Amino acid sequence: MSHDKIIEQYEKAISEARMEAEQNKLRMIQTDMSQHEPEQGMIKEQLDVNEILENVHHLLQGDILKRDIKDGRTKWFPADSNDLRVFTEYGISTIMSAVQWYVNKNTLLSNYDDQQIMSKMEDFANTLNDSIFMEYDKIFLYPTLEDCKDEIESRIQNKIDIKQFAQKLSGLDFDEAKTRQLVIKEMENRIDNELRTIREQKIKNKLKRFESIIRYVQDTVHSAYQRAWKGQERTTLRQHIHISENKGGVPVLGQQRNSWNPFAK
Repeated sequence: MSHDKIIEQYEKAISEARMEAEQNKLRMIQTDMSQHEPEQGMIKEQLDVNEILENVHHLLQGDILKRDIKDGRTKWFPADSNDLRVFTEYGISTIMSAVQWYVNKNTLLSNYDDQQIMSKMEDFANTLNDSIFMEYDKIFLYPTLEDCKDEIESRIQNKIDIKQFAQKLSGLDFDEAKTRQLVIKEMENRIDNELRTIREQKIKNKLKRFESIIRYVQDTVHSAYQRAWKGQERTTLRQHIHISENKGGVPVLGQQRNSWNPFAK
């Protein structure tokens, strides 16, 4: 066999070996990606804070979590009364903006010790409280005249029901229209005081709910920092990745090395 023919066969063997190696490499990458998809999905879900933020938003809106009679699933529903709504849209936006700066992937993947977490939580709580205090008139949803009028109507109806029950016990006839006129006349001179009292009581009730809501918000932020305690979240993710890498996608070195040898038998 001539020298040129040997060289030609040698180059052909090298070319075929390279093509086979590239194909093997591509197959290994595809296999590795398919094996890593569940782990990648788990990692993405672990760092996803959208559901947490969504629940905080529903909480601030005063929404109610209850079962849907149509499909039996538990869902958030808008509150049917302003008594359950503590904040205006501006207030909700203000508090949510503060929470989003702390509940995110950057916080989860950080590394804090106990003292740092306590210091950052103190800063967060003070800053949030100061923001609410400085703009409380724009943040809180105050009772409207319609809200108070509804309460007046409820009290009038309650007095009518009591008088109806009393007359029933006495065996007397009951005239609802006439009784309503009497009750309204009794309250006529103190309607203003009644409205003022109702408004003040509604505000007090909102302030009570405000304290519990802010506590929930602070606990949510604190939980995010606790996940970053001594880099635990980051360490956990690294362990998952390390285990995943050791599970699959490991090439057989002997076979790969032989495929590059054009004279291997």
